Amino acid sequence: MKKWLFFPLFVIAGVSAGAQQEDSVMIKRISDEILTHGKAYENLRHLTKKIGGRLAGSPGMVKAEQWGLKTMQESGADKAWLQECMVPHWVRGGKDEMWCSQIVSNKNPKMPDARLMRKDLDVIALGNSIGTGKAGIAAEVLLVNSFDELEAKKDLVKDKIVFYNYKFNDTYVQTFLAYRDAGQYRGQGPSRAAKYGAKAVIVRSMSHAADNNPHTGATRYDSAYAKIPAVAIGLRDADWLSEQAAKGTVKVSLKTNGHFLPDTIGHNVIGELKGSEFPDEIIVVGGHLDSWDNCEGAHDDGAGCVQTMEILRAFKAIGYTPKRTIRFVLFANEENGLRGGNKYAEEAKAKGEKHIFAIESDAGGFTPRSLGFTLPDDKFAKVLQWKPLIAPYGCTEFLKGGGGADIGPLARTQGTPTGSLNPDSQRYFDIHHARSDVFEAVNKRELELGAVNMAAIIYLIDKYGL
Repeated sequence: MKKWLFFPLFVIAGVSAGAQQEDSVMIKRISDEILTHGKAYENLRHLTKKIGGRLAGSPGMVKAEQWGLKTMQESGADKAWLQECMVPHWVRGGKDEMWCSQIVSNKNPKMPDARLMRKDLDVIALGNSIGTGKAGIAAEVLLVNSFDELEAKKDLVKDKIVFYNYKFNDTYVQTFLAYRDAGQYRGQGPSRAAKYGAKAVIVRSMSHAADNNPHTGATRYDSAYAKIPAVAIGLRDADWLSEQAAKGTVKVSLKTNGHFLPDTIGHNVIGELKGSEFPDEIIVVGGHLDSWDNCEGAHDDGAGCVQTMEILRAFKAIGYTPKRTIRFVLFANEENGLRGGNKYAEEAKAKGEKHIFAIESDAGGFTPRSLGFTLPDDKFAKVLQWKPLIAPYGCTEFLKGGGGADIGPLARTQGTPTGSLNPDSQRYFDIHHARSDVFEAVNKRELELGAVNMAAIIYLIDKYGL
């Protein structure tokens, strides 16, 4: 038998050999249950193929909430319920279109007005952005590669469509760093261009993919300036447009239809296993149930939701009774409002609940690589002792710094220690917020291993506390 099929026991400070062996055996039981009888993959198939996109306020949101509640109950929750919260209701309102039909070149005196046949460019409106109106917008493109360049060209911005061609930094091995770096152009770009009189904004998609799928995501308007339409453009078309703009004057036509309807009722979906010894100490594990409307939301964040419910199912299947109360939460409205995470924290504070730890899966269903933790040094030292028990299942690193958007409000209002499952990130931004985020992009084995690693750390925290 090959040596990597064994699960060796490690000496862990402060834990007896007997307890160590017991923990190793229990984690193996959890893993075996998930890897041999797991429901996560089929649950994800149903969520993505039967329900699909689940943007806050949409019919898909309502269907997903009812499905989530039923699945929590079927997975064995002692109690399951819907926690009401008001959510924004932004709608895309139709097809987003942009095309180029004219390139004016001053470099060739014999052809001062070089015309093209219409070239359609693959774009998608940014979430929360306003539409162009039925007539659309036609204007010259002003290419800028950074905010510094926008400031340098501010006198040229008025009545133009500003194109932020800011690229993902390929030198970041940790791709979330590239996303954080480029994300400012999606979030702040429209208002910063509107400050100088821009008509609309085009943003290079937040991705380093090799395809041309545009990636949406929420923008944020500064109330000090006019709201202007904003779209993301696919990377191949971004390269083409930037090349043309660098050669001469380029004009494009843009038509989008996004708008807000009145806020509506949404829900966090919550399942619970009641603690047998310390029921007032609560551990939270979750993901967000909403997704953008242009995709199935398989990795973002269907994966986190089905992993959450799989941990519940596996604990019940092996007969595990937790010492502390464990809550399994499918959060509402992470993508364009964070109303679910805020509501959960608000109600927890109002009820005086004590949350000792919260962990989130919102980085895709890829192979687990590490667990991240935001907690005091003494607690992190305790958690580090458990790494040898979890490392055989994929998370070979325990990192300082971890959490997620949905559990962030708990950390801010109660100081709750937080954690995150960190899968391999190299492919995540190929599909993030794009039409390619579909069920077929998820690997069954990788998805299940993510649930195994989160279940293991929850088991250990439940048993030993922090």
